[in-house]
Amino acid sequence: MSEKISVLLSDVTVKGNITEKSTLITDSKIDGDITADQLQTHESSKINGNISASKVSLGGASKGNINSDEVKIRSTADVDGILNQKKLSIDEGAKLKIKAETL
Repeated sequence: MSEKISVLLSDVTVKGNITEKSTLITDSKIDGDITADQLQTHESSKINGNISASKVSLGGASKGNINSDEVKIRSTADVDGILNQKKLSIDEGAKLKIKAETL
């Protein structure tokens, strides 16, 4: 069975919480909390809310707390919040204002 993927493009703005049982890929503006199995954000994304996912890959702006088993912060990311994770990787060039805690 193939994995379900939901995509929100850069012309989408969401005000409210999002719950996705599988993978969410976004380049949009989201004002609310995100719960997903896996989350991938791209360079134009702006998230203002908490994130809870088993695997997170951040490429855009994020302001809020992140709870995840695995967090990857790419060079285009701008992250502000508390990270609670088991595994963390940060690419050179990322903008960070974080407190990281290991689960």
